[in-house]
Amino acid sequence: MSLYNMELDKVLDKIQKLNAKTVALQFPEGLKMKATKIAKYLEKEANVNVIISGDPCFGACDLIDSKMKGIADLIVHYAHTPLPLKTSIPTMFIEAYSNLSVHDVLEKSLEYLKPYTKIALATTTQHLNLLNEFKDFFEDNGKEIAIGSSKNTRKGQVLGCNFSSIKDLNAQATVFIGSGNFHPLGIRLFTHSPVIAIDPYMGEIREMSEFADQILKSRYLKIAKSLDIKKWGIIISSKEGQQRFKLAKEIKKTLEEEAMEGYLIFLENITPDSLLPYLDLEGFIITACPRIAIDDSLMYEKPLLTPQELEIVLKKRKYEDYQLDEILFHERYD
Repeated sequence: MSLYNMELDKVLDKIQKLNAKTVALQFPEGLKMKATKIAKYLEKEANVNVIISGDPCFGACDLIDSKMKGIADLIVHYAHTPLPLKTSIPTMFIEAYSNLSVHDVLEKSLEYLKPYTKIALATTTQHLNLLNEFKDFFEDNGKEIAIGSSKNTRKGQVLGCNFSSIKDLNAQATVFIGSGNFHPLGIRLFTHSPVIAIDPYMGEIREMSEFADQILKSRYLKIAKSLDIKKWGIIISSKEGQQRFKLAKEIKKTLEEEAMEGYLIFLENITPDSLLPYLDLEGFIITACPRIAIDDSLMYEKPLLTPQELEIVLKKRKYEDYQLDEILFHERYD
């Protein structure tokens, strides 16, 4: 567990405080390999029953409290910052800060940052504890640093598909520290400026412009193939943190105004198999997590569009105004 601070002492204190008898553990995919070790430790030290959630977990928007109601006394949710959601079971968020050394990869990044004097910094939950270290390093190397925040994110944090902390910083480029391509891609599409992605796990540095162009070409192709679609499925997530019922109803109304058909489909896990029964529908609009449309599009036979992409199909948005979909907490319900 040395790569991450799992804060097991804090978990034991919470178990004791609640006098919990059954504890449920929830992890994102990258931390599931820690599950049995943590379960064994808690069972031994706290004398509790531990249930490991084996389902996929896509973020703090994807909690298991409704599934564990009447079963668990406490949920320990790892690696995400809590959203302002009400839970039916006491839920403890452990952000699992990374203990990984980042100095060498930061040094390597300076070569990529030579053209820029003012840069914005952004990262995910696992590296927020190192944000000041990042800032000091780049300032010591002659860079002016901008770090943003927003109502539902912490300073410098990109939270799920919420990119509000990196907007309007007037930086020449953004440095993102973390793994994967989804967050730096989103930053690139929102800021329309260079993004340097620093992956401390792989020791890699990626300039995101070429990748973003490839994704845009792919999305434009999906949009072009959707121009003649008349019958749509509008997918609503049952996951509380992704549920945008109001938006789905608005989309249905808009489609009907355009002489199209729209059908609301309520799903927990959105997979190619879950859409197979709807043979009469020609395409789908995802009001759930936008990663489904962006990351998984090749898995689906029929087009999956985000609400912003549908606007392009309906000529309510221009191609050059393309943006990644965001889920903002206040917009989910009526």
